[in-house]
Amino acid sequence: MQTLLKPELKFELKPDQQLITELQSVGLRLTDPGEGAASRRGGAGPSDHKAVTVNGHTVMIPVHTASSWSSPYVATPLGPDGNSTVTRNGFPVGVISFPRQPRFYKMQTMEGVPYSHIATLHGADVLATTILQSCIRYESRRKSCQFCAIGQSLAAKRTVLRKTPEQLAEVARAAVLLDGIKHMVMTTGTPNATDRGAAILCESAFAVKSAVDLPIQGQCEPPNDDMWFRRMKDAGIDALGMHLEAVTPAVRARIMPGKADVPVERYFDAFEKAVDVFGRGQVSTYILAGLGDTPEAILQTCEKLIAVGVYPFVVPFVPIAGTPLEDHPSPTSAFMRDLLQPLGAMLSDAGLRSEEIKAGCGRCGACSSLSTFERKPS
Repeated sequence: MQTLLKPELKFELKPDQQLITELQSVGLRLTDPGEGAASRRGGAGPSDHKAVTVNGHTVMIPVHTASSWSSPYVATPLGPDGNSTVTRNGFPVGVISFPRQPRFYKMQTMEGVPYSHIATLHGADVLATTILQSCIRYESRRKSCQFCAIGQSLAAKRTVLRKTPEQLAEVARAAVLLDGIKHMVMTTGTPNATDRGAAILCESAFAVKSAVDLPIQGQCEPPNDDMWFRRMKDAGIDALGMHLEAVTPAVRARIMPGKADVPVERYFDAFEKAVDVFGRGQVSTYILAGLGDTPEAILQTCEKLIAVGVYPFVVPFVPIAGTPLEDHPSPTSAFMRDLLQPLGAMLSDAGLRSEEIKAGCGRCGACSSLSTFERKPS
């Protein structure tokens, strides 16, 4: 296999790349936390973040983490133009804005459940939901992913345990009509050790697609039967995420002892089968940088992923309060830059581009500055 790695590749970061990469590593202090759309605490996936727009590029920035509270970056109150100046140690370094609070947040279901408890705005135009707000491993910290906070938002009564297909369809339709939502991410806690959430994704996606024409990414662990990939596609899922999180066996066993029972080899077998169904570039995986994998290990895994047509979405790890890893440091911006520069080149050379993903984390790109490192086609 021809290598895609180009570790010698170096170039000067653009100001926006530098600022986004720095902010995602060390966080941002807000003088007015209520500005723009609400920030997010707890839940599945990256959390304790707020959506921030830097020169038209909306990204998720940590604002509730320990590092953000001592960050050298501070956002001034919004000016009359709706913009805020970011200062570093008192010196202006950039201008940002915040996506507005979505209108669908003001609505509720016939049962009185707020729409924001069913699905939330992510980034600028993405609807995100955790269909099942529990996991077979979460109750046992010996088995759970050490970074996961899937139960926190449920305990805080900011969500419901199980979103029904009818509720998801109702909220998705409203979000498209009222707020111009462009695509949707459906993830789920793992309900069992067989289909691992694929069945829940199928019934939910079918309901949403029956109500509104909205591209959907489904996210689950590799199911035990590869036929689920075709079932998910037929149900209306356009893109699929199966998330490695960490890439080396020792780190996986330490950070996510239960999920590591599904070996990396099974993931790669599932990746190949899923690409056959969804198409090249429409299958992705989430990799959290900073958990202990070396840059070399991450890039080598990304090389293999790209070779089979999978988009590796590499993001900086951000600790969430209340989890076993709440004191684990985020990777430095230099660490992320040294990962994302060669990875951006690898993706560009292979013709895998975030803007061509139909739905999901890679297309959204808000949790990483990776897409800014992709070379635009001439």
